[in-house]
Amino acid sequence: MVKRRTEVWLTLILLALGLIPVAILGLWWYMGASATPLHATPQDVRSVTTSAPLPSWSEAVERGREVVRAGLVEQNLPGLSVAVGIGDEIVWAEGFGWADLDARVPVTPDTRFRIGTASMALTSAAVGLLLEKGRLNLDDRIQTYVPELPEKQWPVTLRQLMGHFAGIRNDGGDEGPLYAERCERPVEALQAFGERELLYEPGTRYRHSSYGWIVVSAAVEAAAGEPFLEFMREQILDPLGMRDTEADSATGPIPNRATPYFPRFASDPRYGLHVMRPIDYSCYAGSSVFLSTPGDLVRFGMGINRGTLLQPATVQRLQAPQRLASGEETGYGLGWDLETVTLAGEQTRWVGHEGTSLGGMVASLMTFPERGIVVAVISNISYTDTEAMALTIAEAFANAAPRLRP
Repeated sequence: MVKRRTEVWLTLILLALGLIPVAILGLWWYMGASATPLHATPQDVRSVTTSAPLPSWSEAVERGREVVRAGLVEQNLPGLSVAVGIGDEIVWAEGFGWADLDARVPVTPDTRFRIGTASMALTSAAVGLLLEKGRLNLDDRIQTYVPELPEKQWPVTLRQLMGHFAGIRNDGGDEGPLYAERCERPVEALQAFGERELLYEPGTRYRHSSYGWIVVSAAVEAAAGEPFLEFMREQILDPLGMRDTEADSATGPIPNRATPYFPRFASDPRYGLHVMRPIDYSCYAGSSVFLSTPGDLVRFGMGINRGTLLQPATVQRLQAPQRLASGEETGYGLGWDLETVTLAGEQTRWVGHEGTSLGGMVASLMTFPERGIVVAVISNISYTDTEAMALTIAEAFANAAPRLRP
């Protein structure tokens, strides 16, 4: 009797284990089958532009449109916007798809999107200004500027925080506790993570940390002697003509703001979407707080590349690859992503920043300083492959002007 009972239980357990992969596969099939395509074909994707491109760029623009429309259909994206700058001029800006699906509001070049962690590049420029004024020093202990941050088991510098090798924890993607909080100053966010010990000795590992850039924002505010967002507006945004860039707000309406969406399954928009839950980015400050347009991001990239905002030596300092104690390069500067890609058949350096929101990519800012090209692509749903689209668009414009230099 005992043996038979054991055999029955073993059979039931094996059947249950066998049903688990079947259930998982069934869920994947159901989510795929029940997802509604947002755009039937690439030709059906609506687009809005404010001015026709010059004839010299028409071929590159048509190629860019093909890339974007195909991307919206393949990835099942609600909306996306793109801008391209050549030298000191924006030569193409266009919105595609829907800023709000329910209201059928189209994306235009003026539609504002969350840019997520691409905000770090803007904050890096603020640090650069304060370095030039002698108000910040990259290798000072961070408590020099942010005494509210408790001392750690190892000393932490501003450089280490900006380079993501300080050992500060990250926010856990879409589970971060600060999304439900409201902060008037960056230091108010420290209560969520400031008491925690470092994950590793600074300088020994590279690990992305949005929390680290909240601390950087607090240092900017302290060194500037005025609220962080006011300093950003007066010293970064206004001088570069970035009129459509501002802090996201969970408490008031913002004109031309795209509705943010999130994939409903498997971090993949192809399985459908839902409106992103209400979140408040105020505590994230210069880590992720900004809304912007591709046009404004391109203005920022052109201003950085052409020395409009910062001295060339300062830009070089911020965009230099950082090294760990082992000598290994991290592939990241001080608020800048650094990569080398093949563009128009040549190995080309790109400097910029990817933007993630709730753990998924929503934006890509790419500058190619040696070619004088800047590309920005932003979507209103997390987990969009904006990087691939931005790079393909850059390739089209590089082929159209292979000898162009800033």
